[in-house]
Amino acid sequence: MTRPLTIAIDGPAAAGKGTLAKRVAARYRLPYLDTGLLYRAVGRQILAGGVDPDDPQAAARVARGLDVADLDDPTLRGHEAGELASRIAVHAPVREALVAFQRGFAARPEGAVLDGRDIGTVICPHARVKIFVTASAEVRARRRTDELVAHGRRDVEYGRILAEVKARDERDSGRDVAPLKPADDAHLLDTSQLDIDAAFRAACDVVDRVLAAQDGH
Repeated sequence: MTRPLTIAIDGPAAAGKGTLAKRVAARYRLPYLDTGLLYRAVGRQILAGGVDPDDPQAAARVARGLDVADLDDPTLRGHEAGELASRIAVHAPVREALVAFQRGFAARPEGAVLDGRDIGTVICPHARVKIFVTASAEVRARRRTDELVAHGRRDVEYGRILAEVKARDERDSGRDVAPLKPADDAHLLDTSQLDIDAAFRAACDVVDRVLAAQDGH
């Protein structure tokens, strides 16, 4: 029996893992889940409902009521939602409420592609392929700045974005529950000097090599 092809793609903010994961999912004809949207959706609902994002139990109640349709909100891609997502992700009850959702998605018979920050270490530790996508903080801040400007923002300061990227890295890497780090068997992919096409080719090379080795070829 063929094992499901579960591909875990992790990495820090603005490393390019989301765009990469979507293209990898299309290439291998697998369903795709951007797990970061789960936390962004909870954060958005917390904001809309006037809930304290630093209250773990209150945030967890919102998380337990999340529906997959909530992930279609276009505002979830915004900077504010991203900051809220990072704040609530430190709460263990919130993570517990969302882990089952992610694992259920990953358990599909054909497999799936999931991207996030702890897919290879916590959500899918037995994924057939694990890739940790990274880039320097400076490159990631420049990408985020350019993205915001392209979406019409004119009040964007690179220095402020860089400080936020570094602060978020420290918060995500230093949290007690499922900190951001590569799995021991993850393949590192530094995209600092790569455009998306080159990064995609490199990711597919990783997947193909791992599958060939597992299949004994």
